[in-house]
Amino acid sequence: MTPQELKNSILQLAIQGKLVEQRPEEGTAEELFREIQKEKQALIKAGKIKKEKPLPEIAEEELPFEIPETWKWVRLRNIVFNRGQETPEEEFCYIDIGSIDNKRQSLNETETLVAPENAPSRARKLVKYGDILYSTVRPYLHNMCIIDRTFSHKPIASTGFAAMVCYTGINNRFLLYYLMSPSFDQYANNTENAKGVAYPAINDDRLYRALIALPPFAEQKRIVSKIEELLPLIDRYEKAWTRLEDFNKRFPSDMQKSILQMAIQGKLVEQRPEEGTGEELYQQIQKEKLALIKAGKTKKEKPLPEIAEDELPFDIPETWKWVRIGDAFTTSSGTTPLSSNTAYYLDGEINWVRTTDLNNGILRSCEVKITKKAVNECKLDFIPRSSVCIAMYGGAGTIGKNALIEFDTTINQSVCAIHPNNYCNMKYLLFYMQFLRPRWMEYASGTRKDPNINKVIIKKAVFPLPPLAEQKRIVARLEELLPLCEKLK
Repeated sequence: MTPQELKNSILQLAIQGKLVEQRPEEGTAEELFREIQKEKQALIKAGKIKKEKPLPEIAEEELPFEIPETWKWVRLRNIVFNRGQETPEEEFCYIDIGSIDNKRQSLNETETLVAPENAPSRARKLVKYGDILYSTVRPYLHNMCIIDRTFSHKPIASTGFAAMVCYTGINNRFLLYYLMSPSFDQYANNTENAKGVAYPAINDDRLYRALIALPPFAEQKRIVSKIEELLPLIDRYEKAWTRLEDFNKRFPSDMQKSILQMAIQGKLVEQRPEEGTGEELYQQIQKEKLALIKAGKTKKEKPLPEIAEDELPFDIPETWKWVRIGDAFTTSSGTTPLSSNTAYYLDGEINWVRTTDLNNGILRSCEVKITKKAVNECKLDFIPRSSVCIAMYGGAGTIGKNALIEFDTTINQSVCAIHPNNYCNMKYLLFYMQFLRPRWMEYASGTRKDPNINKVIIKKAVFPLPPLAEQKRIVARLEELLPLCEKLK
C-alpha cells in the first residue's frame, strides 16, 4: 500500500464513522442540523446571507455508503455559506491557486500584494480567518486549505475557489478532511460534474449539491484529533516507503554493477592453476605484436609508461596482471568524411560507426554507410569485426559508450576501436569497458572546456588481464547472471 493509499483509507474510514466510536452522550447530527437551520435563518433575517432556493431531497440511490445511526446525510450547502464578492478598491492580499501548497493543503507563507488597478478579473471572493478554500478547477489536485492566519491587507481569493464559511457546529478541519476523501474526490471529479478536457472544473451548483455524512460536533472533533494523530505516522511511513521504493528501483542496476565489479576483480569465478597466469598470457601477446611489426602489418609504437601503484583501482588475484590497454591491444580512430559531399554518402555500402550507434552491448548494424570514394579519399582504416569501440567525444552522457562490433566497419573521428587479438576474449574486454565507463570523465577532466577523451588516454588505461580460459569462464558467468538482473527491472 502506498502512503497515499493509506492516507485515503484513513480518510474514508473517518467519513464513514469507522475511525472513532460513537458516543450516545454526544447527541445526534439531526439535533446539530436543526441548530444549524436556526443559525441560517438568523443570518438571513440579519441580511448577512441571502435566502437560497431549496435543494432537492436526498434520494436513497444517491447514498454512497452506510453511516452510523447518530449521523445524518446533508448536502454541502446545508452546512456552509460564503461571504460574497467585491471588486477591490484598495491594495489587497490576493490568494490564487499558486498560493496553496497542495501537498500539505496549506497556504504559502508569502503574501501576494496587488494594487486595485492591477487586480485580476478573478480577484473577487471575500474570505476571513477559518474559511475553507476549495479549488473547483482540476479538483483532483487538492488545491484546498483553511485560511489559518491574518494578513497585512484585506484578503481576496480567486473565483477559481469555492470559499466556504462553516456554520456553528461544523468543524472546519473535519470538513477539509472530508473534501480530501476518496468519496468526495470521486464525486467532484466525476465526468458528470467536472466539465472540460484540459482543465476540468466543477461548478458551484454541482459542488454544493455534494453529499456530506455529518456526525455530531464532538465526534467531528474526535475524528480530526484521530486523523492528526495518524498523519505523522503516515509521514514516517512515506519516508520508509520512499526509501524502499528507491532501493527496489536501484536494486537491479546496483546488482548488475556489483556483479560486473566482482567479475573484473577476479571474485566471480575461481582461479585455476592449470590455466596459467596473466603474465604468461601477456608475454604471448608481446610475441604476437613483435611478429606483426616484423611482418609489416602494424607499426612499432612509442613505449607506454610503467604502471604506477597509485593507478591501480583495486586488488586482483596473483595469477592476473595489470597491463595498459595499448600494450595488450592495437587501437585506432577514424574520420568523418565531409557531410556536404554527397558522393561520400549517397548509395554508400561500407559500414561507418558513430557514437550514436554505440549501445553498450553487441552492435549488429549501423545506421549510416559511406562509399568507397569516402574511404579512399579520407584514408579511413577498416576495423575488424569483434573490435570493441568506445565513444571519445560528446560530453558526460556519451563519453565511454561502447559496443562490440559484429561486422567489419569504418569509424568516425569520435570513436576509438580496440582491435581483437588471439589472447583476449573481447567480450571480457567489453564488460571491463562497461565497468570503466563512469570513470572516463575522470580521465578526461580538464582536457577541454567540454571534456573528452582521446586514443592516447584509452591506450594508457589500465586493464586487469586474467588467463584466457578464466576470461572465458568470467564471460560465461556474466552472460548467465546479468540477464537475471534485467528481469528484475
